[in-house]
Amino acid sequence: MKVTINDIARAANVAKSTVSKVLNDAPTISEATKAKVRAIMQEMNYEPSSLATQLARQKGYNIALIIDLSRTGDFLNASFYDIIGGVESVIGPRGYELTISNMQHIGRERFVSRFAIGRKADGLIMDNSILTPELARELNERNFPYIVIGEYPGVPANQCVDIDNARGSVMLVEHLLAQGYQSPAFVGGESGEPLYETRLEGFRQSLDSVRDEFIRPGYANEANGRRLTRELLKETERPDAIVCMSNLVAYGVLQELQEQGIAVPEEMGIATFDNIPLAPYTTPPLTCVDMDTFALGAAAGNMLMARLEESAVEEVQAPSWVKPRLVARRSTERQA
Repeated sequence: MKVTINDIARAANVAKSTVSKVLNDAPTISEATKAKVRAIMQEMNYEPSSLATQLARQKGYNIALIIDLSRTGDFLNASFYDIIGGVESVIGPRGYELTISNMQHIGRERFVSRFAIGRKADGLIMDNSILTPELARELNERNFPYIVIGEYPGVPANQCVDIDNARGSVMLVEHLLAQGYQSPAFVGGESGEPLYETRLEGFRQSLDSVRDEFIRPGYANEANGRRLTRELLKETERPDAIVCMSNLVAYGVLQELQEQGIAVPEEMGIATFDNIPLAPYTTPPLTCVDMDTFALGAAAGNMLMARLEESAVEEVQAPSWVKPRLVARRSTERQA
């Protein structure tokens, strides 16, 4: 009968979690305990996959980027591929390979055993929508290297990286106000989603007051851009500008306004997040905040490499922020 991790724990008179930490050479376990558990493993011929690698702390030179393919819309967004390119630009020159792993197929219940214990990767990068409190706790307990794109409760600040989306909203609103618009609306994005909530928070903070009916959440695509714009235009008091959650939303907004004979930017200003793929090519071209997702991927890669290479990692109190950049175009350029 195959020896299991439970057999090792009973023989060593330690918890199963302690055996797992020994397998991962966690610094929280004393050297005496590690020696004892490893001796019992050898005695009982316990040989899980890649045990030699684990015990010797050798590297497989593989980084896993965890995704969730059930969120199909994410992969229609060119920013996703910029993130991949940014990560690869950092880890590739260091001899690491990047593996894309689908959480939908792995299963959350197998996540930790596959990566942290099975050592299928030396480190992980994942969006905060992938993580759960339980996964964060287990990865922290095993001292397994991982970086989160976006903030997440229970994850140390020096393991989080994000674009300053709240600042991006502020930049868009300040630009609209400077152009003479007075009553902007916010269109697109799903309530409760961290990215939406952060961008909406920045939008609200930029204005003295916001009418509730000027906030129109909805899955960020072209069809909802059109639908939500129709709803806004039915209000007794209309907005005079619209901040869009994404290029696809903005494209739908532009189409609806054109169909209803509303001139952009003279009667309605349009501004959006992201500079790709449509912003420069619409009629009129869209004012946007350029969210440098390549730099975001590179920042995540650098943070993970610092942990893997045991560089000094500053104990910061906030995530590493990538700054957005305002790109003003015709869609908000009111005639003098």
